[in-house]
Amino acid sequence: MWKDEIVEEIHQIREAYAKSFNYDLNAIFEDLRKKQAESGREVVTLSRQPGVKTRWSGGYLGG
Repeated sequence: MWKDEIVEEIHQIREAYAKSFNYDLNAIFEDLRKKQAESGREVVTLSRQPGVKTRWSGGYLGG
């Protein structure tokens, strides 16, 4: 089976990162939040505004 070297490298990096936190998802999440805050970049949310109707929400009556 063919293996992509880049994908393999990403898997190794991800494994090492998780192992450094003893596979504790809460600790990983907190580290990522800390890095996000320290990045200085604007963080936006892409969630819908409350009350906005879409065709999939059951409240959309458009055609």
